[in-house]
Amino acid sequence: MNNDIDMEDAENGPESVVILDAGAQYGKVIDRKVRELNVNTIILPLETPAKTIKAKGYKAIVISGGPGSVFDPAAPKWDDEIFNIGVPVLGICYGMQAMNVSSGGIVEQGKVREDGQFKIKVDKNSDLFSGLNEEQDVLLTHFDHATRVAPDFKVTAKCGNIIAAIENHSKKLYGVQFHPEVDLTENGVDMMRNFLFKVAGCCPEFTITSREDGCIEELKKEIGPVNKVLALLSGGVDSTVCAALLHKAIGADRVVAVHIDNGFLRKDESTQVEESLTRIGLKPKVVNAQHTFYNGSTEITLKRNDINIRQNTGPLHSVSNPEEKRKIIGDMFVKVVDATMKDLNLDPKSTLLAQGSLRPDLIESASILASGKADAIKTHHNDSELVRELRKQGRVVEPLKDFHKDEVRTLGKNLGLPAEIVQRHPFPGPGLAIRILCADEPFICNDFAETNTKLGFIVDYSNAVNKRHPLLAKIQEQLSEAELQRLKEISSSYSVGATLLPIKSVGVQGDCRTYSYVAAISSDSQPSWSSLMVFAKIIPKLCHNINRIVYVFGPRIAHQLQDVTPTFLVPNVLATLRQADYLANTALLESNKMSCVSQMPIILVPLHFDRDPIMRLPSCQRSIVIRTFITNDFMTGIAATPGKQIPEELLMKIVDRVKSVPGISRVMYDLTSKPPGTTEWE
Repeated sequence: MNNDIDMEDAENGPESVVILDAGAQYGKVIDRKVRELNVNTIILPLETPAKTIKAKGYKAIVISGGPGSVFDPAAPKWDDEIFNIGVPVLGICYGMQAMNVSSGGIVEQGKVREDGQFKIKVDKNSDLFSGLNEEQDVLLTHFDHATRVAPDFKVTAKCGNIIAAIENHSKKLYGVQFHPEVDLTENGVDMMRNFLFKVAGCCPEFTITSREDGCIEELKKEIGPVNKVLALLSGGVDSTVCAALLHKAIGADRVVAVHIDNGFLRKDESTQVEESLTRIGLKPKVVNAQHTFYNGSTEITLKRNDINIRQNTGPLHSVSNPEEKRKIIGDMFVKVVDATMKDLNLDPKSTLLAQGSLRPDLIESASILASGKADAIKTHHNDSELVRELRKQGRVVEPLKDFHKDEVRTLGKNLGLPAEIVQRHPFPGPGLAIRILCADEPFICNDFAETNTKLGFIVDYSNAVNKRHPLLAKIQEQLSEAELQRLKEISSSYSVGATLLPIKSVGVQGDCRTYSYVAAISSDSQPSWSSLMVFAKIIPKLCHNINRIVYVFGPRIAHQLQDVTPTFLVPNVLATLRQADYLANTALLESNKMSCVSQMPIILVPLHFDRDPIMRLPSCQRSIVIRTFITNDFMTGIAATPGKQIPEELLMKIVDRVKSVPGISRVMYDLTSKPPGTTEWE
């Protein structure tokens, strides 16, 4: 069921809230949260005229966040009159800034960008925060912020000196600099509920009794009475639920289930997928396409001097750029599907391609199906250029495009799928290919040395505070007194070292994609996980060119890494990660703790630690990162804190098993929330 219904449908249905899309990564999450509160929604472009909104009789307006700046001429525009038509408005992040500027306030670019979960203090007398405690944990992702509120507005929340919420009670205008729609804002649903019911006076009459029925009806209409469907099955919950819906909608005789082994699957993956799917009656055709993917290439667009140039990539096994890897893999899937259709004598004109694409996939790929303005974080294999072209031709069926992971699991249960499939940890379509950081040279830019020095001051602040240094002054300017005191207390009681690693990972900061440094923390003492998590929040706030923080097991790092081990998607490298992944996830499974985390990617990075630079030993080993992730919506989430969300004993068991894999130098633990880091590293 597609939420992007046309305006006539919205008019004839129950009372609705309009969401004006400014390009947020979380725009569809707003939509979902409102609908979970039984209020109908429609998503329209931010520039929709106020008179149109007024004429349609919407009960309220929600303006999403977005990657743009209100000062940028290219940023999304809005009609100032939306704040003067008597309709309650909730402006989120970019939406709050637009509200404040339009009403006569001032927004400026700050000295520090917020990217993560922070504490704010709210005015409990505000209708928006009614019934909540004064202190709230929220997700802040912004650079620009309000420095002076508009006339007749008042400040209703602050994060240190940052204005975090404003309101004009009489006009029912509310703005928040944080994201109430995501899980990292712990009481965000209550804030949304307050706005919808207490402020806007909505009635919770929009109940979706069976989204399954809606999906099936849509599939019947989309596929028609004669077409066949080739359903791609990875064995994960998304593609399996998609196939189960197809079976129910059009019958098993018109669904051809195909599982493609691209060579980047986990240990024994294809066999397990075939067995589990056969048990529930899907009986997939398994296609071995390892050689095709290994040597695959595609055409990409490069911009040089403002001119778009089409260029062929190298073969996948020699490519290091993560976006190129993803695009090659996505296009290879389509090419293998076309070849499979020929082998099965399927007519491409009457055979559609079915995918289990979810809303987060499409948002991160900046698909027009999810948002017309969102920044591309990474190209998903199910939203490549070739897939988009097939969509234009009407050849792609995606019944789950309006769903999130937890909703798909609920749907799978309703369809009678077994728990082993419904609760299975997600595994990306590109598989291990994007869990191997490929590189043939270190990532060391002009800011490397300065950032390294700044890192040292942060983790050793209690000693550094007595020094005079411009970087130390910047730290003190960017943090509140409470944050500085907390940093001083931690660094005085827990001695650690921090070093910048010469690699980069993909992140999401300020609703935009970043490709930035990784900071490593190490210590000769036992890890203090609570202290490490504080460092993990503060470092990206102070160092915008860092989007990921890891803890390195073992002794404190003695030597700065200046090079990398040449790493590509070749058999021995894949075998190393495949074995490490198998040992880590087997330990998790044996401990009956799979439910402790939503996902646990195991990452291979081209780093060889503990080499004395005087000896000039070459970099020939690699290291492993354990990335735990806890989330409901898979758009935001946190790393599991050992001893809290995951047993520390279990983590050390995983570390010991992974260290036994030949060629592994060190094991690391990813401490990063999303944002600023994405779930995967590439």
